[in-house]
Amino acid sequence: MSGIIGKKVGMTSFFDANGRYQPCTIIEAGPCVVTQVKTNEKDGYSALQLSFDEKKEKNTSAAMKGHFALSKTTPKRKVAEFRHFEEMKNLGDVITVDLFAEGDFVDVIGTSKGKGFQGVVKRHGFSGVGHANKSHGQHDRERAPGSLGASSDPARVMPGMRMAGRMGGNRKKVQNLVVVKIMPEKNILLIKGSVPGAKGSYVLIEK
Repeated sequence: MSGIIGKKVGMTSFFDANGRYQPCTIIEAGPCVVTQVKTNEKDGYSALQLSFDEKKEKNTSAAMKGHFALSKTTPKRKVAEFRHFEEMKNLGDVITVDLFAEGDFVDVIGTSKGKGFQGVVKRHGFSGVGHANKSHGQHDRERAPGSLGASSDPARVMPGMRMAGRMGGNRKKVQNLVVVKIMPEKNILLIKGSVPGAKGSYVLIEK
């Protein structure tokens, strides 16, 4: 599956040729350098390792400096593998947004925004108490979870119970998004809709 590494710039909107309003995400996609070619004979599977975004040499380990030197490129911040790449590539090749065409369907993988430790109302959509659609099992605590449903038997909280906890910061994939516009001179992709992650976060775009 072909793909590229990108960085989420933000969201915008425009009117297409048919006059329809299109909300879309701006992604700086590439250029990415092929820093390793994996084969079935040597590694047990075929894949291309791509690297993206410049990194200072002083912040790069000696091992990674040697790894990037093999492909005659400077150190990079983000490294990712794409299995079963459709085109044959060699070490040091550069992959750009020319990989895509307007109208292509893509899958975008990113890390969702971290929300920190949240209660059950925000994390799971519980109703709370003191409102028109209040839930039962609480006294005067408006956003408490209420009863956990366990008594002397089984005398423990069952696994999977919806409770407060850390929310967000998960790897997410959004499928079948449409590439609505390509700006090759700026390495920019405009993808219809929203993609996971905050501004400046890295995303993987699979074709």
